Amino acid sequence: MDATTPRRSSSPPSANHLLEESILPTWLNQRPISLLGFVWIWVGLAIVIVTFQYGANGVEGGLSLPVVMLLVLGATMTLSVIMTLTADIGTEHGLSFAVFLRAPFGTLGTHFPSVSRGVVAACWFGIQTYLGALAINGLVEYWTGFASWPLWYALFLVVQIVNVALGIKAVERLASVAAPCILAVSIWMYYTLDGIADLEGANIWTFASGGDLSLVAFFLINMVVWAPLAVDIPSITRFVRTVPGERRFLRRNRNVLVAQFVALPLMQAWISFIGAVSFVLTGEWNPVDVIQGQSTGFVLALLLVMIILAQWSTNTAANVVPAALNFVNAAAPHLSYRSGVVLAGVVGTAVMPWLLLDNLFTFLSYYGGFIAAIAGIMICDYYVLRRRRLNVPALYDPRGQYRYARGVNPAALIAWFGASAAALWQPDYAYVIGFPVAFAVYLVLMRTWILRHHPQAEIDDPGDAYLATSVGRSWVYDADSRTFSRLAVDELPAKGERTDI
Repeated sequence: MDATTPRRSSSPPSANHLLEESILPTWLNQRPISLLGFVWIWVGLAIVIVTFQYGANGVEGGLSLPVVMLLVLGATMTLSVIMTLTADIGTEHGLSFAVFLRAPFGTLGTHFPSVSRGVVAACWFGIQTYLGALAINGLVEYWTGFASWPLWYALFLVVQIVNVALGIKAVERLASVAAPCILAVSIWMYYTLDGIADLEGANIWTFASGGDLSLVAFFLINMVVWAPLAVDIPSITRFVRTVPGERRFLRRNRNVLVAQFVALPLMQAWISFIGAVSFVLTGEWNPVDVIQGQSTGFVLALLLVMIILAQWSTNTAANVVPAALNFVNAAAPHLSYRSGVVLAGVVGTAVMPWLLLDNLFTFLSYYGGFIAAIAGIMICDYYVLRRRRLNVPALYDPRGQYRYARGVNPAALIAWFGASAAALWQPDYAYVIGFPVAFAVYLVLMRTWILRHHPQAEIDDPGDAYLATSVGRSWVYDADSRTFSRLAVDELPAKGERTDI
């Protein structure tokens, strides 16, 4: 440990509600996800049923197919900018989303946004599991005549919970198998639809409807799809390999950049394109229903297996891991990671996703604002106020600098609630309202009020002592001494990859 490393004592684990193994910082030798692994994760994530519908909504609303694809591509790349900024929290300090939020929101205040995000993730977990269960039910019914989607829902739920409970490496392995298969089948889906176009003599590129959909509204609603994961991405990027001692942002986050600026936008545009083509040719936005109605035997089985893999691979990284870690943060040390995964399944089922799916776009519109507000506060706090420095030991200290007023930072809550309320005024434009309002209000309140009464060590002394990956070090917690050290790579214990998450 270097002489300038800050130390903070923590309460014993049995008494400390901020400590649990799965939410401790990851070390530089505990990051198993490679560049290709992270790309495969995003390929699998991008194929979700709502993206098909977005593409169809665009052409139905009067936009041409090329414009739809460009807007989806642009919206996704715009959100990728925000996502890459928040991703550095995981890359630099090895922290999950919920633990980082202790810095702007307080050690207790973090539970308001993080549990809200956890519930949203659990809702999506339930929705994706339901869609996967319908695919399994269709496959079994075709071959045997037996139909019971609730049974397949329960079994599919259990399989996913077991998979994610095995840890982040199991999530990567699933993505590496599922994503290439899903990509191949999506290409096959396009050629199937193209065959329908040839038979009908339709030109998908010149199709025009009589709708009057706003370009701006369509652009913004496409940003909302991945807005929750844009704030929660540190929970994944803390396991992505990086270069120790690399101060340059682009180099340090190279693996993140490739996945989020290449794999994600291209796959989003491709999947929305298939949804749009399906609508142009058949009037049905869901190409799965179109092709399923025309398929039999092996072709039908292949299609339904693709749907199952798509829901499974999306759920693991985008929904189950974030939900579990946010729930663990709220109930530490009494709730373990594996118990958090189970809880995510319980919550995802309790919201009755089969009903929630019928009101999907209302659901998207209303959570877009409060998620955008969280992003504005995170980026303001991490880059403008703290300049990427964090007093990590204090994040786990109930009596440390992030306690603020009895564990709550009123500036963050005022900014979050205020920006979220403002965003509800225009749900279609929630993201561009919530983000800047929260950013500005939080910045003003922190500088004129909170920082005068609650000094922050890394703001008062913005030196290297509060950096980690940039200076080739990792934050390491010693359970025996109940202290944190900041160790160089060659000083880290030979613990290897984490198996908890």
